Amino acid sequence: MLTHKQLRTKALANAEVKAEYEQLADEFSLLDEFLKARAAQGLTQAQVAEKIGTTQSAVARMESGSGKHSPSLATLTKYADALGCKLEVRLVRRLQPANNLTDRPSPATPKRVAA
Repeated sequence: MLTHKQLRTKALANAEVKAEYEQLADEFSLLDEFLKARAAQGLTQAQVAEKIGTTQSAVARMESGSGKHSPSLATLTKYADALGCKLEVRLVRRLQPANNLTDRPSPATPKRVAA
């Protein structure tokens, strides 16, 4: 039987699996932050649920990242508040530009003027 680490290494050797895994990295990172913050506060899912006015199963779905449930910013803010945290959402420029659907220059691209 493979350990989790061995299974992960084997799975990530497949280029398609690795590409999917990397696409979900930000989501996994956020979920990991939620779990660490809840653990640091010593709270159970049921306790967080009570603080934000929902059910334990709703908190479990939110923490699972199953993709079937996308909580609103209001819910995420309540969750963060219940853990004594502040939710911050920000845009971060990608290292590689996204494929534009138009040929228009992006706002950050300086316009060239003919001399």
